[in-house]
Amino acid sequence: MRALIRCVAAAVAVALVGLIGPVAHAEPRVDVVNEDGAAAVDPTYITSLTLRGSGFQSIKGGHGGIYVFFGTVRAGWRPSQGGQTGVDYFYVPDGESRDNQGYAKFVAFPGSDTAGSANGGTLAANGTWSTTLRVPGAVFEAYDRDGGSRTVDCRTVTCGVITVGAHGVTNARNESFTPVRVEDLYAAGEEPAATAVSPDPASGESAAAPAKGAGKTKGNGAAAAAPTLEVDRGAARAGHVLSFSASGLPAGSQVTTVLDDGLAGAGPFLVGEDGQVAGVLTLPADLEAGTHELRLFGVDGAPSVSFGVSAGDQVESADAVPAATEDSGDRAAQLFVAAAGLVLLLAVGRLLLARRRGPRG
Repeated sequence: MRALIRCVAAAVAVALVGLIGPVAHAEPRVDVVNEDGAAAVDPTYITSLTLRGSGFQSIKGGHGGIYVFFGTVRAGWRPSQGGQTGVDYFYVPDGESRDNQGYAKFVAFPGSDTAGSANGGTLAANGTWSTTLRVPGAVFEAYDRDGGSRTVDCRTVTCGVITVGAHGVTNARNESFTPVRVEDLYAAGEEPAATAVSPDPASGESAAAPAKGAGKTKGNGAAAAAPTLEVDRGAARAGHVLSFSASGLPAGSQVTTVLDDGLAGAGPFLVGEDGQVAGVLTLPADLEAGTHELRLFGVDGAPSVSFGVSAGDQVESADAVPAATEDSGDRAAQLFVAAAGLVLLLAVGRLLLARRRGPRG
């Protein structure tokens, strides 16, 4: 009889594992196809990729979302493991504004305070999303937070689609790398209308295709205006997102932004053909109230601006609360299933004992 009870207990344990199993988080996955249905990019011309993600964590009302890039990674590249952009992973630079060049996408959490700048749609409640991504070619120039550059050749290293937490929010469940091949997609047909990429790593020029009209002077031959930089002073509050805009910069160049002596940074950002660039920077939650300075790096005569910052709210960040709630819900579901299994086991045990004793006279 004891052996029978042990068998029943083992069966219940297996059933519990089967029930609790689906609660575990699925690994994020990104399906990548070009216009021909293959996970490949052309080495010379711009390729448009269609991306479909699944298994990602969706945080309703959370700050940020997912950044989607094309680039390459090293071992231990994940930001949740201490990986840093320009050191452990490298990607095609682009602006963080909604109307950037399409080389980088921002997929926002549903109801996020940053959803207005999303150019890649919204992450659904079930962890799925879809967007398109443009890849300028096999060779590009990647930048680090200090403005340093590095030439990446996807014909010699493995490149692909990178996803990481957006707006400075690290989230291991939304980090992924999906390899993409490099193939001559137009060898047997006509060349695409898009501008060809003509990288020249030896010259130090950016390997990405320059913006249309880059490097041209104004029609009247007048010199371009001096570079200027401005911020949204009304939003300058510790822990909040600060938007900025600059003008008078060399078209097609890349710039980064740095707060004070490195308290925070963002970028790289790609300057448009009109010499303008815009983006956002998350101010540290513990930033002291007072006057601070935002500077651009990456071009000669890069401007800076001083502005006042007010103290932030002394509350838990918006992204942490939903995440904790979701984790608590998962834990509660697991405890409920385990308790139900225990009750079932006890009931079966009592039934077997009653049968063993038999009817009493």
